[in-house]
Amino acid sequence: MAAIIGSPSRYIQGKGELKNLCSHAANYGKSLFVLTSPSGKKRVEPAISEGQKGTETAVVYEAFNGECCMTEINRVAAACRAANCDVIVGVGGGKIHDTAKAAAYYLGVPVVIVPTIASTDAPCSALSVIYTDEGVFERYLFLPSSPNMVLVDTDVVSRAPARLLISGMGDALATYFEARACQRSNAGNCVGGKQTLAAMSLAKLCYDTLLENGVSAMLAVENKVCTKSVENVIEANTYLSGIGFESGGLAGAHAIHNGLTAVEETHSLYHGEKVAFGTLVQLVLENADTEEIETVIDFCISVGLPVTLAGLGIKEVKEEQIMEVAKLACSPDDTLGNMPFEVTPEDVYAAIMGADALGRYYTEEM
Repeated sequence: MAAIIGSPSRYIQGKGELKNLCSHAANYGKSLFVLTSPSGKKRVEPAISEGQKGTETAVVYEAFNGECCMTEINRVAAACRAANCDVIVGVGGGKIHDTAKAAAYYLGVPVVIVPTIASTDAPCSALSVIYTDEGVFERYLFLPSSPNMVLVDTDVVSRAPARLLISGMGDALATYFEARACQRSNAGNCVGGKQTLAAMSLAKLCYDTLLENGVSAMLAVENKVCTKSVENVIEANTYLSGIGFESGGLAGAHAIHNGLTAVEETHSLYHGEKVAFGTLVQLVLENADTEEIETVIDFCISVGLPVTLAGLGIKEVKEEQIMEVAKLACSPDDTLGNMPFEVTPEDVYAAIMGADALGRYYTEEM
């Protein structure tokens, strides 16, 4: 099997770049179908309209209904077709991005992704995570290519609630450890090949960037300013993690996340918050070095990511409920099979409880 790395055709990041959306997107089409939330439209429409002046680009807005499910994907594709638009632009967070990518794939049109938050690594990936209409993980939709363009206005992202940037750090935190597991097992990545040296290097750079910049970026965003540390974390959350997870591969952390989606108490948490706990569970599964586990727990506590089941909203731990999470994580359609050893639901159950105990111990210590 060949080594393959995937990435967007173009990645653009900078302050005030939203006003240049129409000029950048002109490389792909002249009629933009912008999928965003109603509140997102209020935030981004003035800048997009300013940049639209003097161009021949038309812009049509469509409100996102809240879930990346096949019902919504089909609705968006039909609306884009009815509007005669030739480019889909997903403006907002991860579920909007995944819906836009899937709809564009089924229509056979280019897709541009514009994150207004840095809460996941979805923007750069050739992947859509499909949920049921009720919000339970259903499957991954692997796409033939990454988005045509990703545009990140760091002024916009840095004004979002700090919790969203922190969630993105939780998602990005898993990148290196899952890629490392795939490297050890020689598992395939998410683009149909094996790891490249570049993918593994980006995954490691993602982790190092978080450790070096995470706390200062969190504090800056809490004060509504965009410092160099914020710029670095936005790139780590969006680009380094996006390329690193997709071309490096997924393993335990995201499978644990997917299992946790079946627990109603976790539905109020963001994707990256659950992935962060999944990372700790993966490290326990691996019997990772104590110093490495301490570093991960210390980072999570420092930026406010959950390291316990209580932190995930599970106040009353029920054995049968946690075992159901473990069974779902071990689904043959998920990515725990990429770990470099056999993993059973009983192993996952023990690792979840072990991770929770470690999280409680270090939280009390700190």
